[in-house]
Amino acid sequence: MAERPARAPRRTHSARVVRTERLTPHMQRVVLGGEGLSAFTAGTCTDHYVKLLFPPAGVTYPEPFDLERVRAELPREQWPVTRTYTVRAWDPEHRQLTLDFVLHGDEGLAGPWAAHARPGDTIRFLGPGGAYAPDPEADWHLLAGDESALPAIAAALEALPEGAVARAFVEVAGPEEEQKIDSDVDIVWLHRGDRQVGELLVEAVRALEFPAGRVHAFVHGEAHFVKELRRLLRVEREMPREDLSVSGYWRLGHTEDRWQASKREWNARVEAEQEGTATAAA
Repeated sequence: MAERPARAPRRTHSARVVRTERLTPHMQRVVLGGEGLSAFTAGTCTDHYVKLLFPPAGVTYPEPFDLERVRAELPREQWPVTRTYTVRAWDPEHRQLTLDFVLHGDEGLAGPWAAHARPGDTIRFLGPGGAYAPDPEADWHLLAGDESALPAIAAALEALPEGAVARAFVEVAGPEEEQKIDSDVDIVWLHRGDRQVGELLVEAVRALEFPAGRVHAFVHGEAHFVKELRRLLRVEREMPREDLSVSGYWRLGHTEDRWQASKREWNARVEAEQEGTATAAA
């Protein structure tokens, strides 16, 4: 058996904060720039993401920073902690990267960093990754998600050509969390209030009268409602798997690290259950 080629080291970028903006009470925008972005590029996907690197308190790394060396030579507790965020926008002319962060007060790691970020602050990150962009050959587009998916949904809507048919549903805590998006698509804003996250999204998509033709769907956010909408679209609506971009960005009751550790297993189990049902129904 031939040996598998060694995995290429992942490129680390370094950026500095250019400016920040509070978009809504619980959404903070951070724009990054600087010479450390000279090799960064994005634009082929509307769900591009980067993995921000946060060193543990009191830990510094030798320069030039080498993540592979850090992980090879330092104990695990001194490795940087990663947090994944969608690229809201990439400006190749000015080489500026825009990221939007959902804030939960002092809870979490990336949110508090973003809330207190000031021009000149620096951050390292990996990326970008990404796999989805609206298919121009689709007859219409379905986009559904909570706050965590809003940056990707907004980027997708802004990338649609004029006149494209789309149905977009975004669930947020209340009307104060709605955002202005540069798109002629009418977004249905669902105000969660005291309801469980995702309940309104499942109800809205289930009640939707689907336009005729092939749909390309993007459904992301809390893992439980994503699972329900995947079943609705894949099993009940019999959509082909290749026409679905579906993923749980987070899971209620789980920390980010705990969810990332179990995400692959969760997704594999959900897919196995639902693909078996979809095959039996075909």
